[in-house]
Amino acid sequence: MNQFIKTDPWLLVEERFDPARVKSSESLFALGNGVMGGRANFEEPYSGESLQGNYIGAIYYPDKTRVGWWKNGYPEYFAKVLNSAFWIGVGVEVDGEPLDLARVEVLAFRRELDMRRSVLTRRMTVRMPSGVEVEAEIVRFLSLQRRELGVIRYAVRPLNKAAEITFAPFIDADVRNTDANYDEKFWEPVATDGDAVQSRTKKSGFDVAWAQRVVLDGAEFRCDTKPERVCHSASVRREAGEWAVLYKYAGICSSLNHKPGELMAAARAVAADGAAAGFDALLKEQETAWAARWHSCDIEIGGDDAAQQGIRFCIFMLLQTYTGVDTRLNIGPKGFTGEKYGGVTYWDTEAYCLPFYMATAGPQVARELLVYRYNQLDKAIENAAKLGFHSGAALYPMVTINGEECHNEWEITFEEIHRNGAIAYAIFNYIRYTGDKNYLAEGGAEVLLSIARFWAQRITWSEARKQYVMLGVTGPNEYENNVNNNWYTSYIACWCLRYAAEAVAWVRENSPEAYAAICAKRSFDEQAETARWLEIDRNMYLGEDRELGIFLQQDGYLDKEQVLVKDLDPAERPINQKWSWDRILRSCFIKQADVLQGLYLFRDRFDEGTLRRNFDFYEARTVHESSLSPCVHTILAAQLGLMDKAYELYLRTARLDLDDYNREVEEGCHVTSMAGSWLAVVEGFGGMRIVDGVLSLEPRLPEAWQRLAFRIDYRGRVLSVEATHNRAIVSCEGEPVEILLCGERLKVDGRTERSMK
Repeated sequence: MNQFIKTDPWLLVEERFDPARVKSSESLFALGNGVMGGRANFEEPYSGESLQGNYIGAIYYPDKTRVGWWKNGYPEYFAKVLNSAFWIGVGVEVDGEPLDLARVEVLAFRRELDMRRSVLTRRMTVRMPSGVEVEAEIVRFLSLQRRELGVIRYAVRPLNKAAEITFAPFIDADVRNTDANYDEKFWEPVATDGDAVQSRTKKSGFDVAWAQRVVLDGAEFRCDTKPERVCHSASVRREAGEWAVLYKYAGICSSLNHKPGELMAAARAVAADGAAAGFDALLKEQETAWAARWHSCDIEIGGDDAAQQGIRFCIFMLLQTYTGVDTRLNIGPKGFTGEKYGGVTYWDTEAYCLPFYMATAGPQVARELLVYRYNQLDKAIENAAKLGFHSGAALYPMVTINGEECHNEWEITFEEIHRNGAIAYAIFNYIRYTGDKNYLAEGGAEVLLSIARFWAQRITWSEARKQYVMLGVTGPNEYENNVNNNWYTSYIACWCLRYAAEAVAWVRENSPEAYAAICAKRSFDEQAETARWLEIDRNMYLGEDRELGIFLQQDGYLDKEQVLVKDLDPAERPINQKWSWDRILRSCFIKQADVLQGLYLFRDRFDEGTLRRNFDFYEARTVHESSLSPCVHTILAAQLGLMDKAYELYLRTARLDLDDYNREVEEGCHVTSMAGSWLAVVEGFGGMRIVDGVLSLEPRLPEAWQRLAFRIDYRGRVLSVEATHNRAIVSCEGEPVEILLCGERLKVDGRTERSMK
């Protein structure tokens, strides 16, 4: 367990400078405001090893794919959210010597990220080569209220003698992605003029402008701007102990929201408005905006500071990554913390992230995530057509920004088709939780019928079995490829077919105009198509071993040598780094929840004995080498009363990045799996789920916790839930609401308390 980050309920703190930790800390201390963000790079130039990264949501480049063995159906590019201009730059010199942490003696260092308000503070004392000792304090934030504004206060004071301090605030638009497939630059310059610079992405044609307004008392700035680089500089003399304070306000505007010809003026206006408001007012505004965000989503854990810090960090990163203000945006696996995975959308959003936003930000924000997929339905139909499907069948992409598939590994692109099930389940999950059934008529049913058409074409009739089978797929366990009859994929396909039939029937009965429009637009023959869907559902083969009482992950799984994870030599872990791929594929080891993913999503359909037998069997064989894995196991373990196992796996998911379990946090944080950490607490230990259309809460606390408290937004109310080992308390802000609390059906009006079973 990595203890570099100090344990604190609301703060991330590092108290020493370690050059080997710079890139990891850049990930952990990253900032975002839902539409843009960036790694915690130092403002001043740093000549040591670093991964520079500033990102703007939905601004992407179609990087041409580099793949050795091309297969028909592969997309030609991988869309990537781009490393954009380095807007935070502040060069600093002391008596003409540059302040560079790689070249000065660091006497003291503290970096602090305040999660309550998304403010990053760095304090350091250094000795310059000349012997001058200098203290610096840098405060930075991205405004949540003014989403195109970045703010920096950079204060420097000499300590042992007077010195001349030179500030050179800059914006550098000459940047590259480290993950460029062909080492090309993705931006081309448009204009540089005084305090602003504008660039355009090649191929995709997005324009972005950055402008800075800088303030330094007692100084006049001179302009040192060059092509693709805005820079101003000024010098002031300070006595020992006297501060020189620079304020920098950066406007960052894109053609997503402005006309290209008006971008530089817009960016200048944002920066000027920020300067007019002033640093203190903007900081107060930031505190107020973040307090409102935390109101409906904070989780309190009593008696376990490590668990508390872990879940708050996860929630914080999710709040920074997505706010639901724009249907063109989604949640990349690394958020705004790194380039890996290209900032694109995976099935993580629907399977893990949507429940968090649904329960903490309200139905409209969650609906925006569904609309994102609805807006890309025609692209999903195109994706399926490229693989030979027809008649409006839709295959949603494994990886996308604009709806077009941009993933190029055959076992994923062609075979990990369970992602379609996640899209359909998200619609069901949203309606079940919010009660907003009208969404079926406003886009949901159209998506569902297109997905059902895909499943109806993807299955195969087996004359030998006299049943339908699902051939050549990759389940959530990516350590097995091209398998037949993956239980989870087949099960969720059948569920999709049934749910699509129910959905279109509901629209026909409750919104005939919408139904007629869908039938016309999608050439839909309800009677013929739903009859086929239901016939497939009735006759689908679902593997099961009756002697063991488990569902078979896929055909032949029990033919594998059944070695348990506990018997693996620790020196061979993780197996994805120590074993050949051939050996992994032939092993019984599971990367992440597969059968258990299905049992988690549909656990109300299975009795406790079935859940327990499958959990005991598959957990023992799961290596959890995906960040998405531990949360599902945590929820099932808590439901089954296996609290020690649930707690162990919870710490693994909530502190995955803080403790750098996988030794890869320098690449960026696992943002989408952080939503799984929230699920582990609220659905696992909080026991939250919907039972027969009613919210149910049945808390179970790990032994290490004295108290658990959380808030959720449920159908227009904010419910505050508090639990100890003996009592559960629910308070309601808003109209009374009927729930199940510890198995008892009751109406919450104000405050309700019940004993734990």
